[in-house]
Formats: sequence, C-alpha cells, structure tokens
Amino acid sequence: MKTIILTGGGTAGHVTPNLALVPGLAEAGYTVKYIGSLGGMEEKLATDAGLEYHGIATGKLRRYFDPKNFTDPFRVLKGFAQARRILKRLRPDVVFSKGGFVGVPVAVAARSLGIPVILHESDLTPGLANRICMPFCAKICYNFPETAQYLPSGKSILTGQPIRRELLEGDRAKGARIAGFSVDKPVILVIGGSLGSVAVNAAIRCVLPDLLRDFQVIHICGKGNTDETLMETPGYAQFEYVGEPLKDLFAVADIAVSRAGANAICELLSLQKPHVLIPLSTKASRGDQILNAASFARQGFSATLQEEDLSPEALSGAIRSVYENRDSFIGRMRSANQGNAIETIVGLVGSYAKA
Repeated sequence: MKTIILTGGGTAGHVTPNLALVPGLAEAGYTVKYIGSLGGMEEKLATDAGLEYHGIATGKLRRYFDPKNFTDPFRVLKGFAQARRILKRLRPDVVFSKGGFVGVPVAVAARSLGIPVILHESDLTPGLANRICMPFCAKICYNFPETAQYLPSGKSILTGQPIRRELLEGDRAKGARIAGFSVDKPVILVIGGSLGSVAVNAAIRCVLPDLLRDFQVIHICGKGNTDETLMETPGYAQFEYVGEPLKDLFAVADIAVSRAGANAICELLSLQKPHVLIPLSTKASRGDQILNAASFARQGFSATLQEEDLSPEALSGAIRSVYENRDSFIGRMRSANQGNAIETIVGLVGSYAKA
C-alpha cells in the first residue's frame, strides 16, 4: 500500500481541502498521514478525521517588521530537520501540500529526500508560503484560470478545489425541517461567519422585511451574532454555526449569499448554487477575496457586490437578479472545468507515486 503525507495549516482553508481528499485517496489504496504544526488547529481536525498526525515547529515569514522575525527563521530550520526525520521514517510515496507556513519545511525536506511534492493554491494569486514552495514541487494545482500566469510554466494544472463529498449528499426536505420552512417558497442561504461578516449580517437584517415577502432566509451568522429580536420571525432561521446538517441546508437553498473565500465559493460551484458574492474589502484582507470574486464573475458563475456598495437596495437587487437568472448561472457552473477536483488530484497523485 502506498503512503501519502498531507500538510498544510494555520487556517481551516489550508486543512479542509486536504481532508476532503482523504476518502478518495483511501479508496485509491493510500495510507494517509498528516504533518502539521505543533499545537496547531490542524491537529484536531486531522486527528478527528482519524489520521495519524505528526507535529513540527514552524514560523511565519513576514514582509513587515515584527520581533518574531528574529526567531521564526530558526523555528523554520528546526521544522525542516523535524520534517526530514519524519519523512525518512514514514517513507511516503508523495507529499501533498495545501499551503500555510507549515508546508514550507515539509516541502523542502521532501525535495531533499527525492519525494515528489504536489502543491495546491486556492486563491487567485499565490500567497508567500506557496511561492517559497514552488521551486521544490513537481506539480502545482490551482483553482482559477487566471492563476496560471503566476505559476511556473509546465508545472501547473487547473484542478479546482477539493470539496467534502458529504456536502453533495444533502436532503432538501430535511433542510426545510431543520429551518422550520415550507418547501413551496424559495430559500436564500446566507453564509456569514465571525468577524469578517458583521457587514453582511447587518445588511441582510436591514433588507429582511423586503426579502421575506418572496423568500425564506437561512442565516448562518457566526458565534455570538444572532439577533434575539428576530428569533420568532416567520421565514427567517438564524444559526451561529452549522456542522453536519449544513449539507441539508445547502440542499434546500435555491440561491446563496456568501463572502468570497476560496473554500466557500468552490463549494458553491461544486453544488451549482447560484449566488451573490460579497468579498472582504482590502481593509480586512490582502484583497484575495476581491480577485476570487472577480474571476468567478468573469466565468459567469457569480454576481458580485463590493462591500463599499452594500446598501439594502443593492443587496436586494442582486439577490433578486440572481434568483431570476438562476438557470443561466447553473448552466455555466455545470460546464466548469473546476468541478471534479478530487478525481483529478487523486489521479495526479497516482502518477507521481508511481515515479
């Protein structure tokens, strides 16, 4: 049986795509193990998924002044030595890195041992950690057609983002029961979140009376972000967080409103859910969500609304336009090249594991 090492961490966006690959890799006959940072959030996610986990030291390589800039390079070197020892012991056939700074020492160590490394970049423009790793990789997977211009020629392949299979297995009737809705009125799913979605949450609630005339609204608004004054509002269901039942809420939704993180929008693409994207502004991010949303809009998958333009009238108009034109959006998403990422990546892993 062949062995693959998954690596990546720091945020859920660097971990959940890795975990989405696990069932497909297991079916293809791989033993799957994980290397992440010591005490990192990825440890719990990986171990909860039943994976053998190995932690290493890691540090962040910053482009701005921080006192940790003097110590973190030594942590990276320590992580490289630890990763090399782990890889020599486990002897994997291939390493798959999703990104984050923990992937840097793992990719370099794997290359030093002659182990092929496959890298995946989620955002339209590669982050610093992945740019450092590129010379050490055999192949680089990516989500957006525009990303190819930032990648080494001959090493890149458009795959899309691995998406959890269970999201594709939702039950529409069950989703309606969870939300307390009827099945004869269209449903909007608003995927809010935590700190980054205060503006979206406020805008949705501002336009709620208008929307509820024609729609039912499921609002995933983030921990501590529910509005007690709206708890008994007919046709409006609030959730701080949704775990396993999320697949059923996706199934009952006719359209969605979301931020434009790579994971979120690729889930919407795979589910072929017409949607409005409201990317985080550059005040709260490096601008990657704006680029992600613009790419999806160019490909005809999304309608976009910039946070600076987030008025009740604009939001209501965008939602209604997407609903009225939902068949066109679904048709374009159905014909996309990025919707079968797991099969493509597992096949790619197999070609390098045989080398």
